[in-house]
Amino acid sequence: MDPAGSEQDPETKEQYASVYVGREEDVKRSERITAVVHDREVVIFYHKGEFHAMDIRCYHSGGPLHLGEIEEFDGRACIVCPWHKYKITLETGEGLYQSINPKDPSAEPMWCSKGIKQRIHTVTVDNGNIYVTLSKEPFKCDSDFYATGLFKVIPSSF
Repeated sequence: MDPAGSEQDPETKEQYASVYVGREEDVKRSERITAVVHDREVVIFYHKGEFHAMDIRCYHSGGPLHLGEIEEFDGRACIVCPWHKYKITLETGEGLYQSINPKDPSAEPMWCSKGIKQRIHTVTVDNGNIYVTLSKEPFKCDSDFYATGLFKVIPSSF
């Protein structure tokens, strides 16, 4: 019996175990790396002193986020998908878009959120090593569709 009282099976627990993905100095130098964490492809970014990890494929159409540029929108750091220019916040995985009130000709465009579209994962630094732990969030995320199957960039070794 599990002393913590969890009823998760061992296979599920293993899926959420942290995985070593690289050395801190290497990620800082390159500003991004890709990795496979429990058969899920992720990209790890280092931006303005913080590490961020998310699914490697854009939620919209599977674009390669590891090839996108990081830009600031509405004070939030976003990865811009190189395929269709979708903007995804590094911090939360929200999709951002600009909206304007068509009934007000003097209105300024405003940045709005589509909600969380890209699955974000946890990055931990320990003694110069970088680890990624997959998200345990139970909600369905649009990027989940591209995180498995034929859309994988890096073939599984299994």
